[in-house]
Amino acid sequence: MLAVYCDAGGFESDPAEPPQDPPYFSTGLNPFLEEAQLVSACFFFNRLQASGGDVSHLMEVLRGFYKEKPPPFADADDLLSTIDNIPVGGIPWQGFSCTYQGDLPANAPKWKTKEYSVWYRDPLKVMEEQIGNADLSKEMDRTLKAADGVHRQLQDLMSGDWSWEQADILAQDPANHGAMFAPIILGSDKTTVSVATGQNDYYPLYASLGNVQNHVRRAHRNALTVVGFLAIPKADREHQDSAEFRKFRRQLVHASLVRILASLKPWMTKPRLTYCGDGHYRRVIYGLGPYIADYPKACLLSAIVSGWCPKCAAYPHHLDGDPGDAVLRSHRHTRYVAELCDGKHKRMWDSYGILGDIEPFTSYFPRANIHDLLAPDILHQLIKGVFKDHLVTWIVTWIEAQPDGKKRLAEFDRRVNAAPHFSELRRFPDGRGFKQWTGDDSKALMKVIVPAIDGLVPRGMVCAVSAFMEFCYLARRSILEDRDLDKLDMLLEEFHQEREIFRELGIRDHFNLPRQHSLRHYRLLIQRFGAPNGLCSSITESQHIKDVKEPYRRSNRNQPLGQMITTIQRTSQLTAFEIHLRARGILNMPLPWARHTGTIIIESLSYPSRYGDTCAEINIYLTDTTIVARARYQRSLLYLQLQLRLPLEALLRRFLYEQLHPNPSEAVELSDCPFIDPLMHIKINHSVRAIFSAPSDRSNIRCLRQEIIRATPNWKNTGPRHDCVFINDAPGEGRCGFTSLGVAQVQLFFTFEHDQITYPCALVHWFRTVGDEPSSTTRMWKVKPLYNGANQRVQSIVHANSIVRSAHLVGVYGEQFLDSKYTYQRSNTAFKSYYVNKFVDHHAYEIAF
Repeated sequence: MLAVYCDAGGFESDPAEPPQDPPYFSTGLNPFLEEAQLVSACFFFNRLQASGGDVSHLMEVLRGFYKEKPPPFADADDLLSTIDNIPVGGIPWQGFSCTYQGDLPANAPKWKTKEYSVWYRDPLKVMEEQIGNADLSKEMDRTLKAADGVHRQLQDLMSGDWSWEQADILAQDPANHGAMFAPIILGSDKTTVSVATGQNDYYPLYASLGNVQNHVRRAHRNALTVVGFLAIPKADREHQDSAEFRKFRRQLVHASLVRILASLKPWMTKPRLTYCGDGHYRRVIYGLGPYIADYPKACLLSAIVSGWCPKCAAYPHHLDGDPGDAVLRSHRHTRYVAELCDGKHKRMWDSYGILGDIEPFTSYFPRANIHDLLAPDILHQLIKGVFKDHLVTWIVTWIEAQPDGKKRLAEFDRRVNAAPHFSELRRFPDGRGFKQWTGDDSKALMKVIVPAIDGLVPRGMVCAVSAFMEFCYLARRSILEDRDLDKLDMLLEEFHQEREIFRELGIRDHFNLPRQHSLRHYRLLIQRFGAPNGLCSSITESQHIKDVKEPYRRSNRNQPLGQMITTIQRTSQLTAFEIHLRARGILNMPLPWARHTGTIIIESLSYPSRYGDTCAEINIYLTDTTIVARARYQRSLLYLQLQLRLPLEALLRRFLYEQLHPNPSEAVELSDCPFIDPLMHIKINHSVRAIFSAPSDRSNIRCLRQEIIRATPNWKNTGPRHDCVFINDAPGEGRCGFTSLGVAQVQLFFTFEHDQITYPCALVHWFRTVGDEPSSTTRMWKVKPLYNGANQRVQSIVHANSIVRSAHLVGVYGEQFLDSKYTYQRSNTAFKSYYVNKFVDHHAYEIAF
């Protein structure tokens, strides 16, 4: 699929020709009178989400104070009517009704006589809008990604085997030559917007263009759009579990999806001329791509009985085994089973786990097989499923069965809460014993659970959890290679071996669990669809906030769906118009997701990655804390070292010698080091900002992540805070991972000037590595505070640019219980040894292996 350029008539054109104007081209701000009016509309409606009454009141206030100039809008109605007149982004919503078509007895239940409304907007127009989005143009793969090197890299959807298979099928028709293949990623998930009585849950259907790269979809930059709201039929308690009602509910979902996606079907076999965001036309041919769904939705969509695997025909009591011998499901396989069973639905249900009375919606579209299209789901399969619902539950079950179970559970909670400060680390002040778990809660517990259970539960349980954590973090990487897939297989086998401890101790009788069985399909799914972090249900669940919950809060709660749809429509119009004007060079206001650091780069630093290659740059920034520092420390070297009781002058002289003579061959006497003025000026900083490339973590649109490293005498009135850091202490030696890094605790950030050169520095206390490899139980490195011959902490001054980022050290608790009054503020100084927590985020996992 070459995705050749075309002109407006559909004929191939020269790529060197200048970009063409879009179908709608504007040289002005119409319907807005001036840029200030558009900025005000974006602020009031999208950012502030102000009510109509508040907007009207504010306009009246402005009218009274500034009589010489009218306010941006007359009132709220004027604001809304102006937004409604925006000529782009206003894909209209449509609706249809569904009713039960079977026999109706005299006393038919209410669900059989009720009409169910389904609202949607044309997915073809939604996809054309995404293809024509100029903001996404540079981060969209219009052609397939081929391997360019020794190791094949699986990243976005267009790099997987499935896209290549689709392209091979389409290439058999000469009419498709030069067309751009556009897979459509779908996702659906119910969400609850309130706990009040009545209709308080909704069933949104989302769509995303598969050509958009994963990091853009995860950043919610208009690459995922709500295209419909499916109906949610409800029955009374007498009928809600009846087979007839469950069948109707399933059929309603599939029939609705067929109807909503109908406009795409003609263009799945022939190309459609479409304007692209780079200013060129292309012939586009669509196809149904991966579907994002958790396990219950996957069973519903694939018409598979719950408890069976929707991907393969493995029996429920054999899910613990290797699925290599199990047949992969397909529509062809279902038809074969139907013939084999003579159409007897009960036999298909019992023997093959197939719902014979349901026709999956994908059977109505070319080249679509729902069993093949079900995407891996990190959130529900790995994090909420295997980790939270299985491993954590089994561990707590074992602890509760012990004679001192309550005491051990309390210790478990204290250890979880004892983890020291770290950027974006969620705290559990009252432990982990709360009723409503969210995905973020589970992710937060994953970061600290391994050191928390070490010494508290049998070693085999710790090994099982750490092996699973390795699998989970590796599967979450943004780029996966064949050697990563081999390691995934190895880690999965290790996890299966280690989890036997739960069977040996009587916690489990079997492991025939669909969500654990799904791990066996991960290698195949990654090969077919690329890295799974771009197809996770966490993306659709986050989108609920923007497209469901916020519009619901802005409604009056009286038949809110219509009001919600109107709000979504207006939000889309404002966003699309803003992007359109920016692409034309008419508007200069920043986009809401643009981030500006407002700092000055000191220097760039590279560090070795997991495979010895060079990762992206890391930049160290100094934040200005002069006002705070002036109240804390003296400003000259002499008085500062007297106040801190530290040999700063000697340390600074040795630091300067190392800067002038890198890698000295032998120890240097202090007399040979440069002389410095004891009264020279010192500027204290209580924090620095580290910015580094972290594509697997939550980051900005360039995959850059920002964190603050602190060394302050008083953090939020709770006492001093001195963060730990990774230091690149082995540059150019060919080492990688933790062996190329040092770990230290920052005592002080400061800058000084010598010979007209400004040096940003950090005073650190060093740790030494314990052993030559990570712990075989926790799979994390151990470190201990480093002391000299006088039993004093070894300290030195390092250049700020040698700091890679912050490190998370968690104490090695062992079998000792923490004091009930213990607080996490003491964590970095209270233990004899520490684990270097590589599970605190995905970037730490990449560098601390």
